[in-house]
Amino acid sequence: MVEVFDIFMWPFLACLVLTGIHCYLGLHIVSRGVIFVDLALAQMAAFGSCLALLFHSELGSTTSYVMGLSFTFVGAAVFSLSRMRDEKIPQEAIIGIAYAVASAATILILSQAAHGFEKIKAMLDGGILYVGGADVLKILIIYVLVGLFHFIFRKQFLLISTDPAGARARGMKIRFWDFLFYMTFGFVVTSSVQIAGVLMVFSYLVIPAVCAMLFTDRIGLRLIIGWGIGTFTSAAGLLASYYVTIGDTQGLPSGSSVVVAFGIVLILAAFLRLAMKKIGWLK
Repeated sequence: MVEVFDIFMWPFLACLVLTGIHCYLGLHIVSRGVIFVDLALAQMAAFGSCLALLFHSELGSTTSYVMGLSFTFVGAAVFSLSRMRDEKIPQEAIIGIAYAVASAATILILSQAAHGFEKIKAMLDGGILYVGGADVLKILIIYVLVGLFHFIFRKQFLLISTDPAGARARGMKIRFWDFLFYMTFGFVVTSSVQIAGVLMVFSYLVIPAVCAMLFTDRIGLRLIIGWGIGTFTSAAGLLASYYVTIGDTQGLPSGSSVVVAFGIVLILAAFLRLAMKKIGWLK
């Protein structure tokens, strides 16, 4: 047990930090109906980071981080401008196109890099197992600053996410606030992808929020439920990666184990909601 604690202490703490900010942002994303915006921005961040390889900078370097962040800002501008009152083309289509193009461009770059397959795998699955104290402190500072910004302007952000028509009626500049939302979202995603990979980031953003929204409409309760689910699932996924074996394989990839654990928890949450509706505990 001591060995497990030593191995997973920092990865688990990193998962807790990811849970804290991503569950909150996920409530916005699901309310907006732009579920794949996280994947798109994460992939754009990954593409920018991979571009650093052309300038002889390794993934995870400062240059890689800055370039990844720059491309998320481009995505923030595109997604904020593509949100219109009368949409002939759904915003989700724009997001999907951005994701596909960024993914293809990333693969093109990495296919020419040394150990390209390993880099593609790291981009998707992340390296949560190798996170240390300095990494946790770095993302904690970034996420606290983003959280404070969202707390100060929480009314504006919640209004444009849950009632855009009401926001327009109040004279709010939707595109401006959208850009601020996606820009701060870009800071979070770029930092998260560096340590957790695209798939884990998407799971932390969407699944706890969706699970929470199955049971309540109240924002505060949704956050509490989402944080609880994120904490439990992080621990379950990390422990499963250590103890579960498939065939002759000892130990499983930690990032993928956490993602699969989130999928299982979502299924269980859906069945629990059905059971609670059957006995009249939910409407």
